Amino acid sequence: MQKFDLLIVGGGMVGLTLALAIRQQTELSVAIVDNAPVGNLSDTLSDEPELRVSAINAASQQIFSNLNVWQDIIAQRTQPYHDMHIWDKAGYGQLDFSLNDVNHTSVANNPEQLGFIIENNVIRNALWHKAEQDSGIVFFTEHKLQQLSPSDNEVFATFESSDSSNSQAMPIVAKLVVGADGANSWVRKQMNVPLTFRDYDHHAMVATVKCQQGHQSTAWQVFLATGPLALLPLYQKDLCSIVWSTSPEEASRLTALSAEEFGKEITAASDGKLGEVKLLSERITYPLTMRFSQEFVKGRMVLVGDAAHTIHPLAGQGVNLGLLDAVALSQTISEQLSKAQAKGMLDDNAWYSDKSLQQFARWRKSEAAEMIAAMEAIKQSFSPQQSAIKLLRGLGMSLLNKFTPAKAVMINQALGFKENLPVLAKASAKPLSANSLSSK
Repeated sequence: MQKFDLLIVGGGMVGLTLALAIRQQTELSVAIVDNAPVGNLSDTLSDEPELRVSAINAASQQIFSNLNVWQDIIAQRTQPYHDMHIWDKAGYGQLDFSLNDVNHTSVANNPEQLGFIIENNVIRNALWHKAEQDSGIVFFTEHKLQQLSPSDNEVFATFESSDSSNSQAMPIVAKLVVGADGANSWVRKQMNVPLTFRDYDHHAMVATVKCQQGHQSTAWQVFLATGPLALLPLYQKDLCSIVWSTSPEEASRLTALSAEEFGKEITAASDGKLGEVKLLSERITYPLTMRFSQEFVKGRMVLVGDAAHTIHPLAGQGVNLGLLDAVALSQTISEQLSKAQAKGMLDDNAWYSDKSLQQFARWRKSEAAEMIAAMEAIKQSFSPQQSAIKLLRGLGMSLLNKFTPAKAVMINQALGFKENLPVLAKASAKPLSANSLSSK
């Protein structure tokens, strides 16, 4: 029997960030179970860009910097974006955000970027290899978990037998289990917690495209009648990753097009703002569903990231939300552990008591619920296509584009600056104020 303080199920970006944060802030031992291990850095990235990318904002960048892994990420393939251009295909409204509009002294550590577009595997590779260097983190990659059996003070985890050798890893006993295993979380099913979900009636299509006029270090997003299309800048100046959220019927039609026809569709949809667009990769589609676990904590088990909540990708905030979950949980645990140790209660279980974990749950459920509501409001505001509504929508966007206090709030959201940030997400910079913006 192998004993650990924490068992993290899922070695993706959120689970690995949690492991590194726990180890930096405490001396607790960590086990990570994931059946898709990372190999050597030299052979884990293909020559072509990965199809799944993330928009990493300033708060998430600060998390990686504080965990001493940002330099490993930036040494691979990353692309900063300096501007965001958003427009309504059905009308004349548009929004433009740029750090050129910002007093750079307000963003002392990051004066040049609104964020970075980074392939998911680039981030995961760097986090995984950083975790491998910590003797307090142990990986289990050869066997799948079979069952979690919680008791009052620990969880007993058993593994399935290996298909090839019929061998079975020794069980793990952990004081706390964290489900960081994605939208279809196995841990969440083991917890048997209620799940609120709603089909967005959208499929997301992702692909890599080449743009004649280049991406110009800008994140582009156009709202079409059937849903938003984002063109996100990649590490080569003429490459973009697209995320096209549209109806299932339209997704099927687009998937059936030839590469040449698809390129023409993207060019037309983006109003030629990036010049002629050509498809370079395969197209992958997947359904979009809002999920919100009604309980983030139950017994000795906790949910973080997509295991706890999934949102529409139109604002690219899903990964950033999950990373904040990870460092918020590590902060909750380390603070409770420090309080217990200050009282001389070295064997106290306060750090993983239900009371302390419920503090984390209230903290993160509130922000996740707000983000879900915000994404729904944006999606619904661009759905109506009646002429009068399109006119009002365009007028509203144009006014907002010139209203500096509102733009300051929205840029703060894009950068990830907000109240009650976990310590590891805080930079020395202060949030932007309306006075730090100037009208164009």
